[in-house]
Amino acid sequence: MRFQGSLLGWVWAILTPLLTAIVFAFVFSSVFQARWQPGVGTGSSDFALILLTGIAIHTAFAEMLSRAPNLVVGNPGYVTKVIFPLDILPVVVLVNALWGIFIALAIVVLGNLVLNGQLPATILFFPLILVPFIFFLLSLSLFFATVGVFFRDISQLVALIITLSMFLTPIFYPVSAVPPAFQTAMFLNPLTFVVEQTRDVILFGKAPNFLGLAIYLVASLVALAASYWLFQRLRKGFADVV
Repeated sequence: MRFQGSLLGWVWAILTPLLTAIVFAFVFSSVFQARWQPGVGTGSSDFALILLTGIAIHTAFAEMLSRAPNLVVGNPGYVTKVIFPLDILPVVVLVNALWGIFIALAIVVLGNLVLNGQLPATILFFPLILVPFIFFLLSLSLFFATVGVFFRDISQLVALIITLSMFLTPIFYPVSAVPPAFQTAMFLNPLTFVVEQTRDVILFGKAPNFLGLAIYLVASLVALAASYWLFQRLRKGFADVV
């Protein structure tokens, strides 16, 4: 039974992002007649790979953010009865989120190889994109886990952020499709840079923006340090509230 459950989990983890991308690709490319941009992603299969890349990044973000408000509240035993490093809880969620990214992007790489015969060497740069993104996710998780202890309704705000970010991130459209006056504002969304860079190195064979990655890394580390400080500062009051 354990083997069957594990096998079903694997199948579900693989099929979920793949079927999601196929459905979205069908709706946008066949029903709405959308095209990514001239010469790029003009076929429905290419469109699906482009979408799946963006969906993989956003899904990890959504999983970390949606579970964050209940990380401490949902484990009162760790707070009141057991000496437990609570700050490790976001790391557990992160492992699951990263597993989803790896599965989805493995499908993208395999699909690009089978459909287009392409395996860009720039794929090797992907860890440089993933590392600052990991720090960003951990900072978000720690922050909302802390706030969620004292403001239980924060989950409603988190759900709204996840929904809005799905459409304000260039998942279903390229940044170039956004009016020039709003393109700069698009990059205020921390997911935009990660999605764009991931597509560049995995699908389009472009080198990453190293300066942009350096800035993203510094900003993520600062955010993580601030979130960790807040978490440690307020954790003494967790037991009184939980």
